[in-house]
Amino acid sequence: MARPGSGGTEGMTGGKSRFDDIYGRPDPRAYFRRLAPLEYEIPHHAQPVFRQAATERAALDDGRAHGPAVLDLCCSYGINAALLNHDVTLAEMYERYTSPDSQTMSTAELKASDKEFYAGRRRPDPVPVFGLDVSAPAVQYALEVGLVDAAFTDDLEQGSTSPGLSRALADVGLMTLTGGGSYITARTFTALLDGARRPVWINAFVLRTVSYRPIARALAVRGLNTTVDVSRTYPQRRFTDEQERRYAIAAVRALGGDPAGCEENGRFYSLHYKSRPDTP
Repeated sequence: MARPGSGGTEGMTGGKSRFDDIYGRPDPRAYFRRLAPLEYEIPHHAQPVFRQAATERAALDDGRAHGPAVLDLCCSYGINAALLNHDVTLAEMYERYTSPDSQTMSTAELKASDKEFYAGRRRPDPVPVFGLDVSAPAVQYALEVGLVDAAFTDDLEQGSTSPGLSRALADVGLMTLTGGGSYITARTFTALLDGARRPVWINAFVLRTVSYRPIARALAVRGLNTTVDVSRTYPQRRFTDEQERRYAIAAVRALGGDPAGCEENGRFYSLHYKSRPDTP
């Protein structure tokens, strides 16, 4: 399992840049400093979508005494959780973590500041959020500052769910994803759904360079119908270089898409896939 927003200077995977180094830091400052020049923005576009999905899923009576939790896949430092449950924007998070003042803080000082910052912006109707990411430092930070209610580092591309994650899956009613679709496969989704105990909805933003069909087929086997509006695209981030641009254009064309007006203009673009049970 990999992290959202992956890309960076250490190498290429299938022509797409990687940023693995920024996910192993003890706090999110390097993450925001590195992605700011690339205008990584998909969590901003996902914010209203995930809020609406969480509200609609919570309104569904599935016979349980308490509302369903959200499982954010490839959650890194809890960005989606911050945007879901707090009155904060992605732009404000960029400003916060790249500001000169934040650069002088120790990690312990930043954690303390973040706890206060997010507690003061907590929405009146928060939903439980569990974070899943292979980066232990990233998910631990999200847990310690209060962005996620539980954090897990299971790599479901390589193994099975841990006892802790298995217990948590009993409460999950919505799974969310931004950016990680390039790195996780149907194997991860299958393992998660096999552990679910209540109806699960999935909202996933996936790059147009990646085929979601294998995942959609695996979800269909487990009773989930996946829909997507291919005419509605969402900018993800700028390309790191010309090599990445050429890769993206070729990958989109190979999947039958048209890069004109999107990848040809210098950015990755995503599609929004919604998966819902065939019957409520």
